[in-house]
Amino acid sequence: MKNNGPIETSCVHCNVRLNSVFNVLDEDQVKDLCIHKSCAVYKKGQYVFTENGLPAGLFCINSGKIKLTTTGYDGKEQILRLVKSGDIVGYRALLSNERYHCSAVTLEDASICIIDKKYFFDAIESSPKLMFEVVKKMSQDLKVAEDHIVSLSQKNVRERMAEALLFLKATYGFEEDNQTINVSLSREEIADYVGTSTESCIRLLSEFNNDKLISLKGKKISIVNLQKLIQTANIED
Repeated sequence: MKNNGPIETSCVHCNVRLNSVFNVLDEDQVKDLCIHKSCAVYKKGQYVFTENGLPAGLFCINSGKIKLTTTGYDGKEQILRLVKSGDIVGYRALLSNERYHCSAVTLEDASICIIDKKYFFDAIESSPKLMFEVVKKMSQDLKVAEDHIVSLSQKNVRERMAEALLFLKATYGFEEDNQTINVSLSREEIADYVGTSTESCIRLLSEFNNDKLISLKGKKISIVNLQKLIQTANIED
């Protein structure tokens, strides 16, 4: 599952921590966090945890990109959420003492820290600031999920595709050219997130390319006309 066992990553000198829920910890709390976590490298396509598994701790993404997926009744994968460096995953099952409702799969090689379950509960109990950050993160993720549900139920597939590309931009940003979205997803993965067939996804991306909203190069997608893409998604900038 993991590659070559644990790696050494200090929370004290971790810049990613400053963009995570753990940014509110003081120096002594950060040192304590470092004692109660382990880190490992996961190769692209590996499972970090699996649907219906039992939670053992909290996962914090040090580097890399991850998709959270579930399997429908027809056996088709549905992407629920996309995760980036600094995000935490697995907290819902951990806090509710339930099995994982989804699987976490790496989209690229990723360095991930797992924080001890007992330590995490003790930490949020003793630190109101950390508790607030976790609740805020839960609220933000819930809003993203609610917005996605509304999009799936009320927007046509062309609008959903445009909105998905804007979401990828907002989540992962651009590469150095300030146009290319900084993530590589297969057409099937994009289709799963949009809620359409792979064939429709390919057709829509081709139409967007012909309309000069985007440009395509393999799995890489560049946004050529951001304002027009926003209009196509039927959302306000």
